[in-house]
Amino acid sequence: MSEQIRTEPPTGALRADCTSCFGLCCVALPLTASADFAFDKAAGQPCRNLREDFRCGIHSRLRQEGFPGCTVYDCFGAGQHVSQVTFGGRSWRDDPTTAEQMFAVFPVMRQLHEMLVYLTEALALPPARPVRDELSRVRHEIELLTTASPEQLLAVDVAAHRTAVGALLGRTSELVRAGGTGASLRSADRIGANLRGADLRGADLRGAYLIGADLTGADLRGADLLGADLRGAVLSGADLTGIIFLTQPQLNAAKGDDATTLPPSFVRPAHWAERRSLAPRRRPDRPTTRRR
Repeated sequence: MSEQIRTEPPTGALRADCTSCFGLCCVALPLTASADFAFDKAAGQPCRNLREDFRCGIHSRLRQEGFPGCTVYDCFGAGQHVSQVTFGGRSWRDDPTTAEQMFAVFPVMRQLHEMLVYLTEALALPPARPVRDELSRVRHEIELLTTASPEQLLAVDVAAHRTAVGALLGRTSELVRAGGTGASLRSADRIGANLRGADLRGADLRGAYLIGADLTGADLRGADLLGADLRGAVLSGADLTGIIFLTQPQLNAAKGDDATTLPPSFVRPAHWAERRSLAPRRRPDRPTTRRR
Protein backbone atom coordinates (compact mmCIF):
# COMPACT_ATOMS: atom_id res chain seq x y z
CA MET A 1 0.00 0.00 0.00
CA SER A 2 1.12 3.54 -0.69
CA GLU A 3 0.47 4.69 2.89
CA GLN A 4 -0.23 3.24 6.28
CA ILE A 5 -3.92 2.74 7.02
CA ARG A 6 -5.24 4.23 10.22
CA THR A 7 -8.35 2.24 11.11
CA GLU A 8 -9.38 4.46 14.03
CA PRO A 9 -9.94 8.23 14.01
CA PRO A 10 -8.09 10.51 16.43
CA THR A 11 -9.42 9.97 19.97
CA GLY A 12 -12.81 11.59 20.34
CA ALA A 13 -12.58 13.41 16.99
CA LEU A 14 -15.77 11.85 15.61
CA ARG A 15 -17.72 11.76 18.86
CA ALA A 16 -19.67 14.70 20.20
CA ASP A 17 -18.09 16.54 23.12
CA CYS A 18 -20.66 19.08 24.25
CA THR A 19 -18.29 20.49 26.87
CA SER A 20 -16.07 21.82 24.07
CA CYS A 21 -18.89 23.11 21.85
CA PHE A 22 -20.72 26.42 21.83
CA GLY A 23 -24.14 24.73 21.77
CA LEU A 24 -24.19 24.87 17.99
CA CYS A 25 -26.86 22.21 17.46
CA CYS A 26 -29.07 24.15 19.90
CA VAL A 27 -28.68 27.39 17.94
CA ALA A 28 -27.74 26.78 14.30
CA LEU A 29 -30.48 24.24 13.53
CA PRO A 30 -34.23 24.98 13.28
CA LEU A 31 -36.84 23.14 15.35
CA THR A 32 -40.39 22.43 14.22
CA ALA A 33 -43.11 21.82 16.79
CA SER A 34 -43.98 18.14 16.43
CA ALA A 35 -43.72 14.80 18.19
CA ASP A 36 -39.96 15.40 18.20
CA PHE A 37 -39.82 18.98 19.49
CA ALA A 38 -42.09 20.86 21.88
CA PHE A 39 -41.88 24.21 20.08
CA ASP A 40 -40.76 25.99 16.93
CA LYS A 41 -37.33 27.62 16.73
CA ALA A 42 -35.74 29.37 13.77
CA ALA A 43 -32.22 28.53 12.59
CA GLY A 44 -29.75 30.84 14.31
CA GLN A 45 -32.03 31.41 17.29
CA PRO A 46 -30.82 29.92 20.60
CA CYS A 47 -33.09 27.28 22.08
CA ARG A 48 -34.78 28.60 25.22
CA ASN A 49 -33.33 25.62 27.10
CA LEU A 50 -29.73 26.58 26.28
CA ARG A 51 -27.86 27.85 29.35
CA GLU A 52 -25.16 30.51 29.50
CA ASP A 53 -22.50 27.78 29.69
CA PHE A 54 -23.77 26.34 26.36
CA ARG A 55 -25.24 23.26 28.06
CA CYS A 56 -28.84 22.07 27.82
CA GLY A 57 -30.89 22.94 30.89
CA ILE A 58 -33.17 19.91 30.49
CA HIS A 59 -30.67 17.40 29.10
CA SER A 60 -31.64 14.67 31.59
CA ARG A 61 -35.37 15.22 30.89
CA LEU A 62 -35.46 15.76 27.13
CA ARG A 63 -37.94 12.98 26.37
CA GLN A 64 -40.17 13.88 29.28
CA GLU A 65 -40.17 17.55 28.24
CA GLY A 66 -41.15 16.77 24.64
CA PHE A 67 -37.77 16.77 22.89
CA PRO A 68 -37.08 13.15 21.82
CA GLY A 69 -35.67 14.56 18.57
CA CYS A 70 -32.73 15.99 20.50
CA THR A 71 -31.91 12.58 21.98
CA VAL A 72 -31.42 11.01 18.55
CA TYR A 73 -29.23 13.76 17.10
CA ASP A 74 -25.45 13.41 16.85
CA CYS A 75 -23.04 15.93 15.33
CA PHE A 76 -20.28 13.28 15.14
CA GLY A 77 -17.85 15.73 16.73
CA ALA A 78 -18.53 18.56 14.29
CA GLY A 79 -19.69 20.89 17.04
CA GLN A 80 -16.47 20.96 19.00
CA HIS A 81 -14.40 20.99 15.80
CA VAL A 82 -16.13 24.11 14.49
CA SER A 83 -16.01 25.73 17.93
CA GLN A 84 -12.41 24.98 18.85
CA VAL A 85 -10.61 24.46 15.53
CA THR A 86 -12.40 26.32 12.72
CA PHE A 87 -13.14 29.36 14.90
CA GLY A 88 -10.27 28.97 17.32
CA GLY A 89 -12.35 28.95 20.49
CA ARG A 90 -14.18 32.25 19.77
CA SER A 91 -17.84 31.75 20.67
CA TRP A 92 -20.74 33.41 18.91
CA ARG A 93 -21.65 35.05 22.22
CA ASP A 94 -18.21 36.52 22.89
CA ASP A 95 -17.74 37.53 19.26
CA PRO A 96 -21.17 38.05 17.63
CA THR A 97 -19.50 38.79 14.28
CA THR A 98 -18.74 35.05 13.98
CA ALA A 99 -22.32 33.91 14.56
CA GLU A 100 -23.79 33.88 11.05
CA GLN A 101 -20.75 32.24 9.49
CA MET A 102 -20.31 29.75 12.34
CA PHE A 103 -23.93 28.63 12.12
CA ALA A 104 -23.61 28.16 8.34
CA VAL A 105 -20.35 26.19 8.64
CA PHE A 106 -21.68 23.81 11.30
CA PRO A 107 -24.02 21.72 9.07
CA VAL A 108 -21.28 21.47 6.44
CA MET A 109 -18.81 20.17 9.01
CA ARG A 110 -21.40 17.80 10.40
CA GLN A 111 -21.82 16.16 6.99
CA LEU A 112 -18.07 15.89 6.52
CA HIS A 113 -17.72 14.23 9.94
CA GLU A 114 -20.57 11.84 9.16
CA MET A 115 -18.75 10.74 6.01
CA LEU A 116 -15.59 10.24 8.06
CA VAL A 117 -17.50 8.02 10.49
CA TYR A 118 -18.64 5.73 7.68
CA LEU A 119 -15.26 5.70 5.93
CA THR A 120 -13.48 4.87 9.18
CA GLU A 121 -15.86 1.96 9.81
CA ALA A 122 -15.39 0.72 6.25
CA LEU A 123 -11.60 0.73 6.62
CA ALA A 124 -11.87 -1.53 9.66
CA LEU A 125 -13.89 -4.19 7.80
CA PRO A 126 -11.61 -7.08 6.68
CA PRO A 127 -13.68 -7.94 3.57
CA ALA A 128 -13.14 -4.37 2.32
CA ARG A 129 -9.49 -5.03 1.59
CA PRO A 130 -9.91 -4.73 -2.23
CA VAL A 131 -11.08 -1.10 -1.84
CA ARG A 132 -9.01 -0.17 1.19
CA ASP A 133 -6.54 2.06 -0.64
CA GLU A 134 -9.37 4.04 -2.19
CA LEU A 135 -11.18 4.28 1.15
CA SER A 136 -8.01 5.62 2.72
CA ARG A 137 -7.48 8.16 -0.06
CA VAL A 138 -11.03 9.48 0.10
CA ARG A 139 -10.98 9.70 3.88
CA HIS A 140 -7.73 11.68 3.72
CA GLU A 141 -9.38 14.11 1.28
CA ILE A 142 -12.36 14.61 3.61
CA GLU A 143 -10.07 15.06 6.61
CA LEU A 144 -8.21 17.83 4.75
CA LEU A 145 -11.51 19.58 4.06
CA THR A 146 -12.30 19.70 7.78
CA THR A 147 -9.15 21.80 8.33
CA ALA A 148 -10.22 24.46 5.82
CA SER A 149 -11.17 28.04 6.62
CA PRO A 150 -14.83 29.00 7.11
CA GLU A 151 -14.92 30.57 3.64
CA GLN A 152 -13.47 27.45 2.05
CA LEU A 153 -15.87 25.17 3.93
CA LEU A 154 -18.88 27.13 2.75
CA ALA A 155 -17.68 26.63 -0.84
CA VAL A 156 -17.40 22.83 -0.51
CA ASP A 157 -19.66 20.84 -2.82
CA VAL A 158 -20.92 18.54 -0.08
CA ALA A 159 -23.44 16.80 -2.35
CA ALA A 160 -20.70 15.74 -4.76
CA HIS A 161 -18.58 14.34 -1.94
CA ARG A 162 -21.56 12.47 -0.49
CA THR A 163 -22.29 10.91 -3.87
CA ALA A 164 -18.68 9.74 -4.27
CA VAL A 165 -18.47 8.43 -0.71
CA GLY A 166 -21.84 6.72 -1.04
CA ALA A 167 -20.72 4.83 -4.14
CA LEU A 168 -17.52 3.69 -2.42
CA LEU A 169 -19.42 2.57 0.66
CA GLY A 170 -21.77 0.68 -1.65
CA ARG A 171 -18.86 -1.31 -3.06
CA THR A 172 -17.67 -1.96 0.48
CA SER A 173 -21.12 -3.15 1.47
CA GLU A 174 -21.26 -5.66 -1.38
CA LEU A 175 -17.94 -7.15 -0.29
CA VAL A 176 -19.02 -7.41 3.35
CA ARG A 177 -22.50 -8.79 2.67
CA ALA A 178 -21.39 -11.50 0.26
CA GLY A 179 -22.85 -14.79 1.46
CA GLY A 180 -25.93 -13.27 3.05
CA THR A 181 -29.54 -13.73 1.95
CA GLY A 182 -29.14 -11.04 -0.69
CA ALA A 183 -32.48 -9.48 0.25
CA SER A 184 -32.75 -5.90 -0.96
CA LEU A 185 -35.01 -3.30 0.61
CA ARG A 186 -32.91 -0.36 -0.53
CA SER A 187 -34.97 2.83 -0.24
CA ALA A 188 -38.05 0.63 0.17
CA ASP A 189 -41.14 1.97 1.93
CA ARG A 190 -41.74 -0.43 4.83
CA ILE A 191 -43.35 2.09 7.15
CA GLY A 192 -45.30 0.14 9.78
CA ALA A 193 -44.53 -3.17 8.03
CA ASN A 194 -44.75 -6.50 9.81
CA LEU A 195 -41.22 -7.92 9.57
CA ARG A 196 -41.34 -10.03 12.72
CA GLY A 197 -38.77 -12.80 12.60
CA ALA A 198 -37.67 -11.79 9.09
CA ASP A 199 -34.44 -13.27 7.76
CA LEU A 200 -32.54 -10.15 6.73
CA ARG A 201 -29.00 -11.48 7.11
CA GLY A 202 -26.68 -9.49 4.86
CA ALA A 203 -29.64 -7.55 3.47
CA ASP A 204 -29.32 -4.20 1.72
CA LEU A 205 -31.49 -1.83 3.80
CA ARG A 206 -29.83 1.38 2.68
CA GLY A 207 -32.19 4.31 2.90
CA ALA A 208 -35.14 2.05 3.73
CA TYR A 209 -38.13 3.66 5.43
CA LEU A 210 -38.65 1.43 8.45
CA ILE A 211 -40.56 3.96 10.53
CA GLY A 212 -42.70 2.06 13.03
CA ALA A 213 -41.88 -1.28 11.39
CA ASP A 214 -42.12 -4.37 13.59
CA LEU A 215 -38.73 -6.13 13.42
CA THR A 216 -39.27 -8.15 16.58
CA GLY A 217 -36.98 -11.17 16.53
CA ALA A 218 -35.66 -10.29 13.06
CA ASP A 219 -32.22 -11.54 12.01
CA LEU A 220 -30.31 -8.48 10.80
CA ARG A 221 -26.82 -9.93 11.12
CA GLY A 222 -24.44 -8.34 8.63
CA ALA A 223 -27.12 -6.11 7.10
CA ASP A 224 -26.35 -2.65 5.70
CA LEU A 225 -28.46 0.04 7.38
CA LEU A 226 -26.78 3.13 5.98
CA GLY A 227 -29.32 5.95 6.10
CA ALA A 228 -32.25 3.68 7.05
CA ASP A 229 -35.00 5.49 8.96
CA LEU A 230 -35.60 3.50 12.14
CA ARG A 231 -37.80 5.99 13.99
CA GLY A 232 -40.16 3.99 16.16
CA ALA A 233 -39.05 0.68 14.60
CA VAL A 234 -39.41 -2.22 17.04
CA LEU A 235 -36.17 -4.15 17.44
CA SER A 236 -37.14 -6.25 20.45
CA GLY A 237 -35.22 -9.52 20.36
CA ALA A 238 -33.65 -8.65 17.00
CA ASP A 239 -30.07 -9.68 16.24
CA LEU A 240 -27.91 -6.81 14.97
CA THR A 241 -24.59 -8.64 15.25
CA GLY A 242 -22.10 -7.55 12.60
CA ILE A 243 -24.44 -4.92 11.19
CA ILE A 244 -22.71 -2.26 9.09
CA PHE A 245 -23.13 1.51 8.72
CA LEU A 246 -25.56 1.81 11.60
CA THR A 247 -25.14 4.88 13.82
CA GLN A 248 -26.04 5.40 17.46
CA PRO A 249 -28.64 8.06 16.55
CA GLN A 250 -30.46 5.54 14.34
CA LEU A 251 -30.48 3.07 17.21
CA ASN A 252 -31.66 5.74 19.65
CA ALA A 253 -34.63 6.45 17.39
CA ALA A 254 -35.78 2.82 17.49
CA LYS A 255 -37.43 0.73 20.23
CA GLY A 256 -35.75 -2.35 21.62
CA ASP A 257 -35.26 -4.30 24.81
CA ASP A 258 -32.60 -6.24 26.68
CA ALA A 259 -33.09 -9.17 24.30
CA THR A 260 -31.90 -7.07 21.35
CA THR A 261 -28.40 -8.22 20.39
CA LEU A 262 -26.15 -5.24 19.69
CA PRO A 263 -22.60 -4.97 18.36
CA PRO A 264 -20.17 -4.13 21.19
CA SER A 265 -19.53 -0.61 19.89
CA PHE A 266 -23.12 0.51 20.57
CA VAL A 267 -24.77 1.73 23.76
CA ARG A 268 -28.19 0.32 24.61
CA PRO A 269 -30.53 3.34 24.69
CA ALA A 270 -31.79 4.21 28.16
CA HIS A 271 -35.41 4.49 26.99
CA TRP A 272 -35.54 0.89 25.71
CA ALA A 273 -37.73 -1.58 27.57
CA GLU A 274 -36.10 -3.50 30.40
CA ARG A 275 -38.28 -6.59 30.23
CA ARG A 276 -37.21 -9.30 27.82
CA SER A 277 -39.20 -9.72 24.64
CA LEU A 278 -41.55 -12.69 24.38
CA ALA A 279 -40.52 -13.19 20.75
CA PRO A 280 -39.51 -16.79 19.98
CA ARG A 281 -35.76 -17.33 19.97
CA ARG A 282 -34.09 -18.52 16.76
CA ARG A 283 -32.73 -22.02 16.51
CA PRO A 284 -29.07 -22.16 17.61
CA ASP A 285 -28.10 -24.07 14.46
CA ARG A 286 -29.17 -21.23 12.18
CA PRO A 287 -26.32 -20.25 9.82
CA THR A 288 -24.66 -16.95 10.55
CA THR A 289 -23.07 -14.23 8.51
CA ARG A 290 -19.79 -13.19 10.01
CA ARG A 291 -17.23 -10.63 9.00
CA ARG A 292 -14.00 -12.11 7.82
